[in-house]
Amino acid sequence: MKKNSKRTISRTKANTKTRTITRTWTDRPDVASNPAVAQIAPEPPRECAVCPRLVAYRRENQSAHPDWFNGPAPSFGDPQARLLIVGLAPGLQGANRTGRPFTGDYAGELLYGTLLKFGFAEGTYEARPDDGLRLIDAMITNAVRCVPPQNKPAPAEINACRTFLQARIKALPHLRAILCLGRIAHESTVLALGLRRSATPFAHGARHEAGGVTLFDSYHCSRYNTNTGRLTPEMFEAVFAEARTLLESRSLAPPRR
Repeated sequence: MKKNSKRTISRTKANTKTRTITRTWTDRPDVASNPAVAQIAPEPPRECAVCPRLVAYRRENQSAHPDWFNGPAPSFGDPQARLLIVGLAPGLQGANRTGRPFTGDYAGELLYGTLLKFGFAEGTYEARPDDGLRLIDAMITNAVRCVPPQNKPAPAEINACRTFLQARIKALPHLRAILCLGRIAHESTVLALGLRRSATPFAHGARHEAGGVTLFDSYHCSRYNTNTGRLTPEMFEAVFAEARTLLESRSLAPPRR
């Protein structure tokens, strides 16, 4: 009982700390005017060779499981999305196997179930990329696109892949909110937006304003976090409820389909 009480207090504190950054993230010279950044595609190439350790691990998996996707997991969702969800990295038997973020592992059950509940998806999630599930006004990507050994990307790999995250953010013309799943996703997103980590600390339920884009934080929806009670479905849904409320309050309506 004590443990639950502590967690509730922590969430309440986080929810009351909304920080406002007055400049827009595109004001950064390396985003707004650097041609090299401007030319980076939002999706890495199928045989991306930027991170040697991840390339070696990919090749191991290609040999062991030639029928798996085994490549940088592409973002999935609506190209006109106002909500971008940023995860950590593909799971070995999740997106690395299926080629779709959060598809095939436990985390996807909670994530896609929540997206369906709040109107960000339609169809049925069946843990396979051809299940017909469609995202509405939302897109899912990862801070690191290739599966890392033991699900632990190295700092250099996170930094290298941030260029794709930055390009992915910039490619969404109607983006209004980013929901980060876990500390690594949060910190990489903060840096991609040109913000200071000290000014935008991670906490479950925290919310930060950054030049017209609102950042929401949640613990990652991993099996470990849900099994230990660090993250409950109710806690997870509360963050999505806030994101939905914010989008409904914004003047820009979802694009017509």
